Amino acid sequence: MHQSVLLNEALDALRVGPEGRYVDATFGRGGHARAILARLGSKGCLLALDRDPAAAAAAAELAVNDSRFSFEATAFSALADVVRSRDLAGRLDGILFDLGVSSPQLDDPQRGFSFLRDGPLDMRMDPTQDESAAEWLARADEAEIGGVLRDLGEERFHRRVARAIVGARAQAPITATGRLASIVAEAVPTRERGKHPATRTFQAIRIHVNRELEELQSALAQAVDLLAHGGRLVVISFHSLEDRIVKRFLRSCARGADLPPDLPITGAHHGATLRLVGKAVHPGAEELDANPRARSAVLRAAERL
Repeated sequence: MHQSVLLNEALDALRVGPEGRYVDATFGRGGHARAILARLGSKGCLLALDRDPAAAAAAAELAVNDSRFSFEATAFSALADVVRSRDLAGRLDGILFDLGVSSPQLDDPQRGFSFLRDGPLDMRMDPTQDESAAEWLARADEAEIGGVLRDLGEERFHRRVARAIVGARAQAPITATGRLASIVAEAVPTRERGKHPATRTFQAIRIHVNRELEELQSALAQAVDLLAHGGRLVVISFHSLEDRIVKRFLRSCARGADLPPDLPITGAHHGATLRLVGKAVHPGAEELDANPRARSAVLRAAERL
């Protein structure tokens, strides 16, 4: 069963009001969306996005039963287009991003996200689009594979793993998660405590196949102008690469233009578009006991100036 991470903290950071207009840019299975709707009155509205067909199916059921809710089956890099098509640009009271892969995606071996259960090596958020992980591994050269593992998985042994993948595929195509996990486990000479040796490789390939960091950068850049004054941008991330992008973006928007110190301009943060709200929030002990997958989550929030 999927458990929404930092649920109450996200609602509080969004400052959900009964007549507010909100966007859940990562619907998943609707945990955050349903909680937002529970706080909305009859005049409030929630728009959700997701590129996963399974998420779209879950959202369709919710939309039938709640006229305050609407859904668009698309990547969140299309955020601005979707919001403008509904005449909500500059009128949103909050936008939520809950990044990464969801528990239902991880738990379904047919999706290929996890090495814990053998299944097709797919890893696409939308299995109808672009190339799968297996297709990419079949065509990428050793240098490209190594670079992805280094940059997106922060894999210390990226060269060893890339070499092993290229050697193994010469014998037979790598089309199953179990085979890839075994190849990586044999190639990695040391183990991180509490981590399967294929963890970083699977993370890196998934991020690459779905262009997750590019999607995030694009969506964040669009989000600020879609908010009303006082509207909140809330982002939950699950690994350091995502969180680094979010932190730098929010700080940059809060800092504003870097101007020469001798310019005759008064007032701090000239050109700033956001105000940081509180500090980074992490799950508490009670949530971690109930949902160990939340251990790496961090929530950051900012408000439109």
